[in-house]
Amino acid sequence: MSLISKFDPWKNKLCSCLPKLSLCAYTGCGHGCIYCYASSYIFDFFRPRPKKDFLERLKREIKRVPAGTTISMANSSDPYQQLEKKLRITRDGLKILANIPVKILFITKSCLIIRDIDIIRNLLGAVVCFSFTTLDKKLAKKLEPGAPEPECRLKALSVLSRYVPTAARLDPLVWPLTTSDIAGTIKILKAAGAKQIITSTYKARPLNFKKMFQVFPEYSKIWKKAYAEEGKSIEGSCYLPENKRKRLIQKVRDASLSEGILFSSCREGMVSLNTALCDGQQLFGRL
Repeated sequence: MSLISKFDPWKNKLCSCLPKLSLCAYTGCGHGCIYCYASSYIFDFFRPRPKKDFLERLKREIKRVPAGTTISMANSSDPYQQLEKKLRITRDGLKILANIPVKILFITKSCLIIRDIDIIRNLLGAVVCFSFTTLDKKLAKKLEPGAPEPECRLKALSVLSRYVPTAARLDPLVWPLTTSDIAGTIKILKAAGAKQIITSTYKARPLNFKKMFQVFPEYSKIWKKAYAEEGKSIEGSCYLPENKRKRLIQKVRDASLSEGILFSSCREGMVSLNTALCDGQQLFGRL
């Protein structure tokens, strides 16, 4: 199996990303996010481990990648999860990529990424997207028990934004748990340096839905009605009803435009609301 793979090889009908590749040094993730969709199809997902012979394989595979290609790091497993602090495989991989004419789109919840500013700022192209579900420390601890605190991510976002273009992924929107102060959240993200807000709603799958009920039993009736009774199954996930999703996406859009920053939604079927490419690729070269 290749390390560098085509993003969305299954061609999700709601995916509006430009062509790109995907790469990560790890299988699984230690953040333990209870809403995680990847845990539904990656074996033993919450036991992260490095990919075998990652650096040697990367050296071979990157030679076949066309110049100017965008590589996403990463989409399922955080490239800067706790293991990386000790193993430094992502960092060593970046040293290899720094000599290749490719662009890197980082997606992370970790402030560890600022360690690698020296390499990231010298890549052909780099955009860093920090993921946030909430800025509330106590709520974040329940939703993402193994991830760095939101305040840490905000500080890292602020630091990185001085060197490379940065975006914030307000993702997923967990209605009504995390959606009461969208405008206030976006104001803070913009102040920290985000040039674009990327958002999507929580998608229910059996495993993560069960965990959501266990951690937030007070919302079980609301979520069962919204997802199981009124929602719609799309590409193997249960979505909120379209009218609810559109109100949430529109709310994020309005707040983003009010702050004068770019906006996009991801896999919601609402591309017409976007003011930029859905994943942040439009930010390459726009520090």
